[in-house]
Amino acid sequence: MSSSDIFIGETIGTAVLILLGVGVCAAVTLKHSKAQNAGWLAITFGWGFAVLTGAYLVGGVSGAHLNPAVTVGLAIEGGTKWSDVPLYLGSQLFGAMIGAALVWLAYYGQFRAHLTDPEILSTHTGEEGMVDQAAAPKAGPVLGIFSTGPEIRNAVQNVVTEVIATVVLVLAILTQGLNDGGNGLGTLGALITSLVVVSIGLSLGGPTGYAINPVRDLGPRIVHALLPLPNKGGSDWGYAWIPVVGPLIGGAIAGGLYNLAFA
Repeated sequence: MSSSDIFIGETIGTAVLILLGVGVCAAVTLKHSKAQNAGWLAITFGWGFAVLTGAYLVGGVSGAHLNPAVTVGLAIEGGTKWSDVPLYLGSQLFGAMIGAALVWLAYYGQFRAHLTDPEILSTHTGEEGMVDQAAAPKAGPVLGIFSTGPEIRNAVQNVVTEVIATVVLVLAILTQGLNDGGNGLGTLGALITSLVVVSIGLSLGGPTGYAINPVRDLGPRIVHALLPLPNKGGSDWGYAWIPVVGPLIGGAIAGGLYNLAFA
């Protein structure tokens, strides 16, 4: 694959992944959305279909990593050159930011209505009616649309949860190469991966919201911090390292396990 293939494929694929994944979170969260309160099942299947769409679109262009943890796992396994890793990661982060910005555009009216609603603001505002950056909760009213956050804030548990979930994801991707006489699953692999993502969301997503992808969390979190959203509150940068470090460790462990058990 050429550098342009990697950049174009990973940027477009990750942008579509985040557009549809963050999009389902916006649909379920925001007032005046027809899908408001659709629940966790909608979110997990929405993310699964987002992975399916992004991977199917660019699988033949860049290999559709769409996730630094997958790239690291593949580099350790030997399927990706280490010299290509920085380009993969940079393209994925760029695409994630584009996808998150597109969600803001698609739900522009809903974001403004949600963030000026007295009922929403009452749980996030200071005495003067605006979000108090110092006193408000670390997560602003719509941060959960863009990024993940724990139900119980415990750094060790949160990292461990992300590591375990990411090992499952990356190992499931790496072992696809063992099927069909070593030829992999082709386009069927995108469907299998998307179902694995749904399974992870249903079974392991409860504690942290299952980032399992550093740019899935970091890219949209950066966009949340930059967007001119009224009363948006903080971006919870104190937690931001966990959904980056945890999945990267998980991807590395999965690559090592693959070499030990399957290579």
